[in-house]
Amino acid sequence: MADPAPLASLSVTHVYYDPDDPLSLFCAYLALVPQALCVVYATLIFSTREAEIALTFAGQLACEVLNFGLKRLIKEERPARIHGKGYGMPSSHAQFVAFWSVSVALFLLVRHTPRPPPSKARPAESSHRSWSAAERAALSAAAAVVATLTAWSRIYLNYHTTRQVLVGAGAGALIAVAWFAATGLLRRTGWLAWALENPLARMLRARDLIIEEDMAQAGWEKWEERRRASVDGKSRKTK
Repeated sequence: MADPAPLASLSVTHVYYDPDDPLSLFCAYLALVPQALCVVYATLIFSTREAEIALTFAGQLACEVLNFGLKRLIKEERPARIHGKGYGMPSSHAQFVAFWSVSVALFLLVRHTPRPPPSKARPAESSHRSWSAAERAALSAAAAVVATLTAWSRIYLNYHTTRQVLVGAGAGALIAVAWFAATGLLRRTGWLAWALENPLARMLRARDLIIEEDMAQAGWEKWEERRRASVDGKSRKTK
């Protein structure tokens, strides 16, 4: 009986690390951060239908396309002790997480303008509050720490040189700022509002609430209304 055809390995998440070095293993997990963020993007877009998240993800994909082009234009090799295929300049991981962390900071600190609760809100409603500026700054800092560790892990695992990581991080940050400005222009000129009135966007229930509201608030208010109606109905029955 002839031997079966040799099997190939799906190497999307195939990361080399030193099994005797716990820090190397930690860096190997950090290498999966971009894939995890893509899952988070897709989940949030599907569950919230928020235009801001979809636009940020579109910018993230555009950033990846640009990295693909830059690598083939510069054609700089990876470190001598190579653990990956393809060119190394700039680091795609560093560019990816830099775009993500800068986009998070720009949204939380610049674009997000939470509305104050209505003055006639009931106690249960007024107990909810939006994140303070300090809390949003802390979240932005946490995203920056994750991005920094992920970028550094590429150097520790010998996938990239320090220069390749720094250039990738710089490119990602610059693209994030440019994309933030471009999406802001879409808002100011009314193109985003026009797109959300498109029949396809309405069929997909796309919306643009996250700028002024957090994602949990609308659902919480609906739940509170239903809960109060249920409690009021039970109290009327007992009377």
